[in-house]
Amino acid sequence: MEAEQELKADARWQLIERITASPPFQKSARIRELLRYMAERTLHGQAQDLTEHRIGSAVFGKPQAYSVVEDSSVRVHVRQLRLRLHEYFDGDGRNETLVVEIPKGAYTTLFRAVDQPAPAQDSTATRFSLLYGVVPWTLAALFLGTTIAAWFFHQRQSPQPQAPWPLSSLFSPGNAPVQVVVADANYGMTRLLEERPLTLDTYLSPSYRNGQDLFNAHPTERETRMMKYLSGSLLTSYADVVVVSNLLRVCGGEGDRLVIRSARELRPRDLQEGSYVFVGSPSSNPWVFYFQDKLNFQEREGVVGESLKFFQNLHPKSGEDEKYPGLSFTGSSGEDYATISLLPVPDGQGSVLILQGLQQEGTEAAGIFLADPGNRQKLAQALGITSSTPQPVYFEVLIRTQAVAGAPNATSIAATRLIQK
Repeated sequence: MEAEQELKADARWQLIERITASPPFQKSARIRELLRYMAERTLHGQAQDLTEHRIGSAVFGKPQAYSVVEDSSVRVHVRQLRLRLHEYFDGDGRNETLVVEIPKGAYTTLFRAVDQPAPAQDSTATRFSLLYGVVPWTLAALFLGTTIAAWFFHQRQSPQPQAPWPLSSLFSPGNAPVQVVVADANYGMTRLLEERPLTLDTYLSPSYRNGQDLFNAHPTERETRMMKYLSGSLLTSYADVVVVSNLLRVCGGEGDRLVIRSARELRPRDLQEGSYVFVGSPSSNPWVFYFQDKLNFQEREGVVGESLKFFQNLHPKSGEDEKYPGLSFTGSSGEDYATISLLPVPDGQGSVLILQGLQQEGTEAAGIFLADPGNRQKLAQALGITSSTPQPVYFEVLIRTQAVAGAPNATSIAATRLIQK
């Protein structure tokens, strides 16, 4: 209690409270929590505890065993925090006597007094002496600046291309990242081994994360090793790698704003802000369950591992089928289906793009489809979108692909739907 009173009486903490109450910080509860946590530890003399791993566990609720190499969410949010601090001190906080800074490569908060201008000198001789000393350097700096500017003018390259529609709907103004959530291959294998469907609630439960929900109540030594491996490793599919590669290529200069995450590392609170790309269907990426009730084309399956998966057309239009079955298994030849869906983020700013195939061939085909300018034009025409159509436009499209020995080919549009926000 005494420590809390000391903290509240500290001018530096009072500054933190003003900052977190300002408009730039009202947009994100996560950024506010991050700043308060880092500042509190710093002011209590516990800066040595401010590691990326500890922040991830304390602020983002990540498990103790999570890998900071594979999960960059802490670094991404700290970069956003630096931008919000600049925004505050350029606006509401421009008259503050203290400035809060977070040095690059560190997670401590530094409090720096604002430099005060030196008092004016009335002496004419002093002013003349200063002017005599400053003018040559000013002219030299002006010459150097002009030279550099001219060099850049002649040497600058063409601006990096921006992401085309519909990917452009993911990128909001500023530097906010777009998080690409790839499928959890271990989740898919678990479903097959268990021979039963799993839900997002099951996937998020501690018992599943610890491997306690896998197999039977009395596992063999071999099953125990398998449980440990499935619950502790992060694996994805070749199709997801192809999709990510195509996204990076087609997004051009905005590709550096894509952050790759595993479905295993995501939490429901992460979906409160920003834009996301989910790769895979509910049987490989359970986060798609979160948005499935907004979709007309929904993945269905009978007996896990034994029945063909198919897309259920909830409201068939004239000429459409009620069911669209896919391949019997990944690696075979035949017809497979996928959907590409663009949805608004619930209760927040941003968009969600879902690329899901019945098998890996379908998911791969969805990524290839979006990367092709001709296909994007056909999609816009099928949806009735023109250059004068107000943006953003939310939709889902069912695509058909012919797979040959595991490779998708000859992709076409089977059906489309517009989604109202």
